Amino acid sequence: MADSIIEGVKGYTGAAGGWGALRAVAIAVRNQMADAKALLSVNQPDGFDCPGCAWPDPRHGSSFEFCENGAKAVTWEATAKRVDPEFFAQHSATELWGWHDHDLEGAGRLTHPLRYNPDTDHYEVISYDEAFRLAGEALNRLDDPDQAEFYCSGRASNEAAFLWQLYARAFGTNNFPDCSNMCHEATSIGLPQSIGVGKGTVLLEDFEQADAIFCIGHNPGTNHPRMLSSLRDAARRGAAIVVANPMKERGLERFQSPQHVGDMMRRSGVALASAYHQVRVGGDMAMLKGMMKALFALDEADLSAGGPGVLDRAFIAEHTTGFEALAADIAATQWDEIERRSGLPRAEIESMADTYAKAERVIICYGMGITQHRHGTQNVQQIANLLLLRGNIGKPGAGICPLRGHSNVQGDRTVGITELPTEEFLQRLDAAFGIAAPRKHGHGAVEAFKAMLDGRSRAVLSLGGNLAVAMPDPAACFAAYRKMDLAVSVVTKFNRTCLLRAKETLVLPCLGRTEQDVQASGPQSITVEDSMSMVHASRGKLKPVSDTLLSEPAIVAGFAKATLRGTAIDWDGMVADYDRIRDKIAEVFPDFGDYNARVRVPLGFRLPIGPSDRIWPTPDGKAHFLVHAGADGTGGNADSRLVLTTIRSHDQYNTTIYGHNDRYRGITGRRDVVFANADDLAEAGISHGDLVDVVAGPDRVLERQVAVAHAIARGSVAAYYPEANHLIALDDCDPVSGTPAYKSVPITLRRAAALSPEAPPSR
Repeated sequence: MADSIIEGVKGYTGAAGGWGALRAVAIAVRNQMADAKALLSVNQPDGFDCPGCAWPDPRHGSSFEFCENGAKAVTWEATAKRVDPEFFAQHSATELWGWHDHDLEGAGRLTHPLRYNPDTDHYEVISYDEAFRLAGEALNRLDDPDQAEFYCSGRASNEAAFLWQLYARAFGTNNFPDCSNMCHEATSIGLPQSIGVGKGTVLLEDFEQADAIFCIGHNPGTNHPRMLSSLRDAARRGAAIVVANPMKERGLERFQSPQHVGDMMRRSGVALASAYHQVRVGGDMAMLKGMMKALFALDEADLSAGGPGVLDRAFIAEHTTGFEALAADIAATQWDEIERRSGLPRAEIESMADTYAKAERVIICYGMGITQHRHGTQNVQQIANLLLLRGNIGKPGAGICPLRGHSNVQGDRTVGITELPTEEFLQRLDAAFGIAAPRKHGHGAVEAFKAMLDGRSRAVLSLGGNLAVAMPDPAACFAAYRKMDLAVSVVTKFNRTCLLRAKETLVLPCLGRTEQDVQASGPQSITVEDSMSMVHASRGKLKPVSDTLLSEPAIVAGFAKATLRGTAIDWDGMVADYDRIRDKIAEVFPDFGDYNARVRVPLGFRLPIGPSDRIWPTPDGKAHFLVHAGADGTGGNADSRLVLTTIRSHDQYNTTIYGHNDRYRGITGRRDVVFANADDLAEAGISHGDLVDVVAGPDRVLERQVAVAHAIARGSVAAYYPEANHLIALDDCDPVSGTPAYKSVPITLRRAAALSPEAPPSR
């Protein structure tokens, strides 16, 4: 980045992690946490699962099995601050709407159920039972169960999510907008078509054996920092780590592990990336096709020289179908299009292919830089194609690794949170509970908001999360909430979605992951599934912030009992002992057989992943090479001169803003910045530090942002999520998976108009 004299903008020269991470943890504990000893229970076999990322726990852990951002997540939840009845008596809803999102959640933990009173413009305390009654009555006034939307956050446990889907299906709908719809739905839809399952195929131990690890479209330093330890160890033993990402991210360049004294004594840390390729935003498909084109050329050259070739022909013949069609498509894709779309010279792509060809065992990791595009599904499938060409799925040290965000977003989907249920699953659910679940496919997140806007939906219930803020096009999504007959939020902290008042607005606090959950049979544990399909127990250690708080399963049961008529489901029995919920999960999902016994083993158990053993659960029993014509993964967005991607800051977890710093990118105390290549700024007549408007359309303008010259690919721009969500239309999504195109927004930059002396700056 250029030298800066801009307030709050200064280059960062250190490694990821290190002393900066330790200082950040200390500040978070000092400013928020009531009992710092709880950090010693994070990700421990007898402790609680970090409510941050879904990176798995190592088999041989340490006493400090958490990262900086995990510590922030824990301290944010286990805060000593309280949002109690007195708080809401002092602050009206209108006043709270003017607060920054950081301040809303930063005020503390909710202690009592709330109902909005339009006569006083205040949220007022009610009982849980009264909230259940009001919600049940509103739902039963609907003309059709499909007029209700049941959102589930990825932080809900397997037990809570299973009860949530049971409740909604017993009510009569498959409307399940959820976190996956906004992040890895392209994985959930795309990979089953390729390899038969919508999950990764690797275990953490595979990182110890890989010869090369490709990191595409993700930023572990901020989004899954515990991954840095695995990358550090791989780099130290000589594995190639090849990065393809538009922005230079410190967490992919070098890392100081706070758990290694040698690292902490060496300011530069351990170098991670052996090669760093700054692919243009949205250029991943072109890059991947270029790698395959170069791989085919290497194969042909080796065959011509009398060698065996570099493709794994035995694997392809035995385990795959569609090879000839893929080869023809790659041959038809020209290098000039590949270079133009990817922003990378041919030589760089050929270098990536050469590294890939020389490695016997390769893992490809990817994040939302791959999935959040109009052709995110096809982007995922191109990664699978590349791995299949050399048999890099189903052998030790190799495989595909989608990097999930929420700590149980994968588990929620596994236990039934899906708008596209299979008939086999529904039959087992019906048999287990004596219900007749609906067969009509329901709404994902984008379709849910369209239904809310046009009147097809009249109620929205959210189990966790900050749904309206997480979505693109906040003006439309906020308006949709305000049209509802019923809006319910089950949360630990008050957020902006809670302030979107419907005709009936209810906010119910629940126990957090860190807190003791005691039911009729005694202390309970819940379970979660990580990114690598490991299912393990989580047991809160802290005293609840209020003696009256209910757990998520208890709240779901309360809603169900108040809503459903004529069902024989034993809601109270399941809440009294979560083992009974797990028994029912195992009855509906055979892969969870012996659930209660297996989850009591330290680190839990892994769900079956057929492709890990070269068993392909596709209709024909083969892995499929899948063709996508052309090299544009953005569905036309890449034709813009500038394409914007939304990003998270280092002081952020999804929509939760812990603070206003973004340490590794050199930003302090502000979020009103847009990162751009210095040459792109110059071409637009803009200088580093100028105030600019980011324009995606006549009604989609992010105003008065500070232009920051940054190490980002030409033609690429980045701005913070969720502030930049205003630039994205609700319809701008992958038509296959429904994933919003947060990562490929065509924009222009213009100088911001000068403010008149009396005009306040825009919020």
